[in-house]
Amino acid sequence: MQRIYLDNASTTNVSSEVLNEMLSVFSQNFGNSNSLHSFGRDAQALVDTARDRIAKAINAERGEIYFTSGGTESNNWAILGLALANKNKGNRVITSQIEHASVLESCKKLETLGFEVVYLPVDSTGLVSIVDLIDKLDQNTILVSIMSVNNEVGTIQNIKTIAKIVHEKDIIFHTDAVQAVGNFAIDVKDLEVDVMSVSGHKIHAPKGIGALYVKKGIKIDNLIVGGEQERGKRGGTLNVPSIVGFGKAFEILTKNYVYDCKKVKTLRDYFFNRVMNEIDDVELNGHQNQKLAGLVNLSFAGVDGEALLFLLDLEGIAVSTGSACSSGSQEPSHVLMAMKVQAQVAKGAIRFSFSKSNTKEEVDYVVEKLKASVAKLREFSTVRVKKTTGEKNV
Repeated sequence: MQRIYLDNASTTNVSSEVLNEMLSVFSQNFGNSNSLHSFGRDAQALVDTARDRIAKAINAERGEIYFTSGGTESNNWAILGLALANKNKGNRVITSQIEHASVLESCKKLETLGFEVVYLPVDSTGLVSIVDLIDKLDQNTILVSIMSVNNEVGTIQNIKTIAKIVHEKDIIFHTDAVQAVGNFAIDVKDLEVDVMSVSGHKIHAPKGIGALYVKKGIKIDNLIVGGEQERGKRGGTLNVPSIVGFGKAFEILTKNYVYDCKKVKTLRDYFFNRVMNEIDDVELNGHQNQKLAGLVNLSFAGVDGEALLFLLDLEGIAVSTGSACSSGSQEPSHVLMAMKVQAQVAKGAIRFSFSKSNTKEEVDYVVEKLKASVAKLREFSTVRVKKTTGEKNV
């Protein structure tokens, strides 16, 4: 039986180039980067190199990059740290209904501290309404946080436009770019982003490493207190091996993302067109055009998504029903609910996410097993399935 991984939006494998660069740090350059002796200085030099690589990739300055344990910490720090540091200016924070749980839960925490949080709705494709955003901005608004790309359906937000509107009111703008990095070029100056969250394990670096970009001059309170690491902004001994791998992953994707994105888009389109031609009553969730190259979220009428996931897993195929951070929940995806997808349709949703390592032969295998699994589940379904054929673009 083949083993095929189509859950790259959840996490990616550590690439051989990244791993090779990390290995010597475990056994040779193992010093604490805060130590003053030569071992520490060697480790600090590696950290500096990684910070430079990341800064260069997003057109930032070295001093604007702070290492964290991943996307969740970066988002927690951004939401809580920015709100608390700027509370003298107001108490309103604006985000969207389809943010990652690490943003939504941070906003809930702010509400217990006396802040007002506005959760903007999205349209049926997952896009935030610019009109709604403008309507909610007022003199008490101190922070707007809108994710660059939704991690479940792949819809790409109009970040540059949103940032310009927010800055016209002299408000801080944060974006969760965890799912965006590696899929298209990100220039924080061009996008006018003030604060941005990124994570390693989405770009073939290790789990447990991330970063927060904080534009020079932006006030942000500390989230993790302790020592004077990260220029006094984030306590804790630095994870030097993972930081080295993170920097290498950024260097690689900067060189190769155009070619890699073209490859995964070709695979995704081939997969999508085969599914739409060969399986009846399938719905696309998310924007048809303004979306990630390697992700497609589909709902299969008359099918429970988790049941389909388990059948595909038995065939050696790894997919997901949405965000891995929400797996185990009995409720339909909060993202699909916000997009006004019917609950029954949402429960039949499966996310397929590709990487440069996937092949056309793997896609053919997946489609055949998918057809058989959907047919098996529909034998026991009471939902009437329509006959639909014809190639569609995504």
